[in-house]
Amino acid sequence: MKLYYSPGACSLSPHIVAKEAGIELELMKVDTGTKKMADGGDFYQVNPKGYVPALTLDSGDVLTEGPAIVQYLADQKPQSGLVPKCGEMERYRVQEMLGYVNSEIHKTYGAMFNPKITPEQREDRIAYLKKRYPLVEKQLEGREYLYGSQFTVADAYLYVVTNWARHLKVDLSEFPNLLAFQKRVSARPAVQAALRAEGLIK
Repeated sequence: MKLYYSPGACSLSPHIVAKEAGIELELMKVDTGTKKMADGGDFYQVNPKGYVPALTLDSGDVLTEGPAIVQYLADQKPQSGLVPKCGEMERYRVQEMLGYVNSEIHKTYGAMFNPKITPEQREDRIAYLKKRYPLVEKQLEGREYLYGSQFTVADAYLYVVTNWARHLKVDLSEFPNLLAFQKRVSARPAVQAALRAEGLIK
């Protein structure tokens, strides 16, 4: 399988999941500005949506959208526990959180990467984030990860998008459980391996 990624982008989430599951992926770096791949190819030919991540399966099928990709990868190695079994309520809770992170947190940070954003718009987006993180902060209270001691695909996604706060200079100090979670996830060997592979750490 081949993962199309941009260093530190939301594609880092499936990269982490693959590392956690012990799945070997071929990596193809994508310039999200020019839509050119490291081999010179046109990324639109892989994913007409034009954004990462995309995953080419061994069958030749292409899967897009991070929440779908992480669940697919985790299901290849069910023993990893990265997603609960199909039919279990816990699985739908993980999917519920994937949806929340996708629509309420990822999308809000995404707007702040726009170089044309005004200071007023930026402050509005930060205020919106700070209305959305309390739910996550409460969920992490007394827990190692979102759903206890088991690391899941939802943890990987939350970690990646929240990591953007540092780059965008968003102060999250009012969410100590979240910040402790970020440190715990950063220390996981699979996360370190994915960060290193993308050139984000040495």
